[in-house]
Amino acid sequence: MSSLIDVANRKRSVRAYTMISILAAAILIAFLLSMNTGHIRLSPSDVIHTFFGQGTSKQELILFEFRLPRIIISVLVGAGLALSGAILQGLSRNALADPGILGINAGAGLAVVLFVSFYPTNLAAPVFMMPLLAMVGAGLAAGLIYSLSYKKGIGISPTRLILVGIAVAAGISAAMIVLTIRMNPQNYQFVAVWLAGSIWGTNWKFVFALLPWIVVCIPFVLYKARTLNVLHLGDQIASALGTRIEKERLSLLVAAVALAGACVAVGGGIGFVGLIGPHLAKQLVGPKHQYLLPASMLTGGLLLIVADTLARWILQPTEIPTGIVVAVIGAPYFLYLLAKSKA
Repeated sequence: MSSLIDVANRKRSVRAYTMISILAAAILIAFLLSMNTGHIRLSPSDVIHTFFGQGTSKQELILFEFRLPRIIISVLVGAGLALSGAILQGLSRNALADPGILGINAGAGLAVVLFVSFYPTNLAAPVFMMPLLAMVGAGLAAGLIYSLSYKKGIGISPTRLILVGIAVAAGISAAMIVLTIRMNPQNYQFVAVWLAGSIWGTNWKFVFALLPWIVVCIPFVLYKARTLNVLHLGDQIASALGTRIEKERLSLLVAAVALAGACVAVGGGIGFVGLIGPHLAKQLVGPKHQYLLPASMLTGGLLLIVADTLARWILQPTEIPTGIVVAVIGAPYFLYLLAKSKA
């Protein structure tokens, strides 16, 4: 019997690694296609020649200063938001948990709007401070939502968590709209673009502002994959297995909030990636977090880079915000999951 179980586990592992490899290859293909997409088209040969220093100054400017930073940010933001969603779904045991739906993105957005109200967005120091401030805003929103959702003797109901998150997100969004009324035209234009979910950070300083948070948080979360498996079984079983529940839950929640806050600060108000990414990944590799977490990151990165490429291609020479493309996919999918939910 044990040998049959071992064989089945090996087959699942091989299948999971195969799907992860396919997702990685799909991101690479999407990356190459995205470099060729835009108002000024660069053919694959132009891209290759430019990479090896044989392109024109105009091609180098388009590729290295405009497209590459935006593409890299799309992948990082998609991976970060999807990983944050996977953590929240694992901790809450709620299939509908997502940093956007729960209001965490809105909290980060409010911090960004407050920051933009007082500092120009084109200065280097404020750009690097934005992820930190967004994380603080996201953390405050998460704490508020948790406290309002918790009922003594009952804990947190999945449905109550979703409803409270939506209500808090709506209230924060209303506060952001009020703040924009008093802004000067330049800052107002920035906030309007940001709220629509546009990948607005199109230069390397935004990549470097986001990268440290990704580099620190992702390895930590992947290291905690087995802990998430145990926490997903419920508090009683996790406690019986010797897990320090509150400590582990808090550390993972901080990582989820940090990822969501940093990604929102740089990528804008993009929703549903944290919902769709983990669900699609679970269909591909199963529920074990050793495979689910990396698959979620790759799925989220692939989703956002494809959405951003479509946003730049559909209405050339103009473009539509990436968040709108994601919402067109994500909103119906959320309603579908809500209809399936038994909570």
